[in-house]
Formats: sequence, C-alpha cells, structure tokens
Amino acid sequence: MKREEVRSRIKDIGIVPAIRVDSENHALFAAEAVYQGGIPIVEISLTVPGATEVIARLVRQNPQLLVGAGSVLNGEMAQTAVDAGAQFLTSDGLHLTLIEFASRNEVVVFPGALTPTEVVTAWESGCDFVKVVPCAHIGGEGYVRSLHKMFPRIPLIAAGGVTQHTAPEYILAGAVALGIGGELTPSSAIQRGQPDRIRELARRFAGLVKSAREGKPPQREGSYIG
Repeated sequence: MKREEVRSRIKDIGIVPAIRVDSENHALFAAEAVYQGGIPIVEISLTVPGATEVIARLVRQNPQLLVGAGSVLNGEMAQTAVDAGAQFLTSDGLHLTLIEFASRNEVVVFPGALTPTEVVTAWESGCDFVKVVPCAHIGGEGYVRSLHKMFPRIPLIAAGGVTQHTAPEYILAGAVALGIGGELTPSSAIQRGQPDRIRELARRFAGLVKSAREGKPPQREGSYIG
C-alpha cells in the first residue's frame, strides 16, 4: 500500500489503537480483538517483546489490517519495523532522524510533539501527521483546539489519556484521529482473556468518532465500560 493510501486510511478510520503489552501472545490477542471489533488498524509498540514478529504475523494473517510500529526512536528501529511489514511509524517524542527515514522510504510517520514549536518543527520536517501527546495531561481537548486554531493545515492526532468521555471532544476540537491505548485494550481484559470486552470498546470508540464527525451527540449506550 502506497504512502498516500495509508495516510488516507488512517484519516478515514480515525482511531489508532496502541498495543503496549508484555508478551507476543497478548499483543496478538489484543490486536485481533480490536480488528474484530471493527477497527482495522493497530500500532504495535516496539517495547513489546518480539514486536517485529508480532507485526510480521499480523501483516501475513490479516491483509485488511493496517499494521504500524510505535515507540520508534531512530532510523535503525524504523528499518527493522519496515522490514517486518510495518506500514506506518510513530513515536512519543520528536525524533527527526525517524522523520528523515520515513521521508526517504515513503513510509507514513507521525512523531509525538507537545509544544507549538515542536508541532511546527515536526510538520516542516516532512511528517504525515503530528501526534499531540500526552494531550490529556496538558489541557486536553482545549489544548488540541488551540493548536488546531494556530495550525489549521497540520493534521493532529490526539493521544495520551483519551477516554470514552473525551473522544468526541477531541474530534470536535479538530483532531483528525485519536491514539488510544489502555482505554481501548485494558490490561485486565487481556490478562483475563476477554476479547468480547475489547471488541465492545472498539465498537463504542468507533461509534463515538463517527458521531462526532457527523455533528451528532454521542450515543450513550448504557454505562461506559473499561
């Protein structure tokens, strides 16, 4: 899949589930549950033991699933991830060598940024999106709204502490997508082997993003689950 196609799919889906777990089996379990719940994209953190093997297996077994690598710090890690089949790269900080690698190799990349200066630096360096992280701890949707007003042409992904309650607000604030970790794939659901719980969370988050984009109030289907 070409870079533009990957970029377009990320925008269309609107959610990037971040899988950060303690084993290959748990990563595969979480990724499959998210996919079955209707979100055809996952980001496998390179902090996961055997992360590249997980990426390769997911790419091989699920051709409709968009698989990326997270916590990528430099070009060497990026090359390993791409060799395994990763279709996008992301990090939680601003690593210019990562952006340079992605630009040379025509791979979608969205580095983490926090301040307006970092956002602009990341964008001018050639990234596809800028991930504002950890947004929940530095002003939440209000901060994302301010960044969007300052830089309306820079596509922002809100990540770090996004919940079922705040997901619609980040979309309404101008985020093109949301990076969601433990709120979508709770460690307790993984440890207890509860795929139905993750599938339901995936369905709910997808519905919240869709409703916000359509300008509709979010559907409150009973109590929130976590």
